[in-house]
Amino acid sequence: MSQLFTPARTRGFLRATAAAVALSSVLLTTNCGAAGESGGDAKATAAVPAGFPVTVDNCGVRTTYDRPPSRVVTIHQHPAELMLALGLKDRMVGTAFPDSAVLPELKEDYEAVPELARKEPSFEEVLDAEPDFVYGGYGSAFAEKEGRSRTAFADAGIDTYLNREYCGKKKVTMEDTYDEVRTIGKIFGVADRADKLVTDLKSRVGRAAGKVEGEPDVPVFVYDSGDKAAFTAGGKSLGTELIRLAGGENVFADLDDVFGDVSWEQVIERRPEVIAVYDYAGAGSVEQKKRFLLSQPALADVPAVRNKRFVVLPLTATLVGIRSAYAVDDLARGLHPESFR
Repeated sequence: MSQLFTPARTRGFLRATAAAVALSSVLLTTNCGAAGESGGDAKATAAVPAGFPVTVDNCGVRTTYDRPPSRVVTIHQHPAELMLALGLKDRMVGTAFPDSAVLPELKEDYEAVPELARKEPSFEEVLDAEPDFVYGGYGSAFAEKEGRSRTAFADAGIDTYLNREYCGKKKVTMEDTYDEVRTIGKIFGVADRADKLVTDLKSRVGRAAGKVEGEPDVPVFVYDSGDKAAFTAGGKSLGTELIRLAGGENVFADLDDVFGDVSWEQVIERRPEVIAVYDYAGAGSVEQKKRFLLSQPALADVPAVRNKRFVVLPLTATLVGIRSAYAVDDLARGLHPESFR
């Protein structure tokens, strides 16, 4: 195999970071005043929605919220999109690290939020936005070696939340997406919006899955990156479930991890009929990846390569966030186009 670009190892590193983050347990003690107590600030307590305080356990960090956060920084795109989908733009004072094009219906709101950095912002850049809550998408949002540990934020009086995908739980499913939405809705006092969003996401998945019900499963190879070896999605990834819901089967579902390396000989042996190409910055463009796959003589007889059957998925669509429901529809259309005519 010719060398084209360096294989991405982002998720492996991020999950290792997340596992380290999960070891630190921080209990944030906040103001205990409740609406109606004598001596309390009437204006402040009047703004507290019913149901508060709420306590959330997240990746080993237990936090009690007396009121919803009001100044939020999101690090990575999928937390930002989830916040916006819940109608919480007015709470957002900064975001960072866009991975791909934003969903069209969220684009205007996303662009209205100040971008703190193209990658993860420094601890000081986050502090400059004066947040009371930081919501991280990958474990690297709270990388201790970068000075952004959850303990450091807690010491600065700032609450944090890490996407549950990076809490050290290995297998990820769509239920994690729905639980993530409900938890964020609970923290921000918009549980009704969260329930509605979950219903909408489930309906989107159900419609796509219903279209391909009864169709034979299509063998799918996920190509994240790599030249000497292929970096692919394993059986514990959300991508494997998305493929299943869309009427396919991940040819490396037996890989006992979320992501991992496989040999090109294994790819050839498993004869995928469709290749799902993950699209994100830092691992070569989609066109580069396609050219690489199509240019390799050893892959010429792989059905997906021979027939040039590719489905492109933004990386953000394969993570715990609202985009995963959209990915099922995109995959189903790519795997079973005849079902959508």
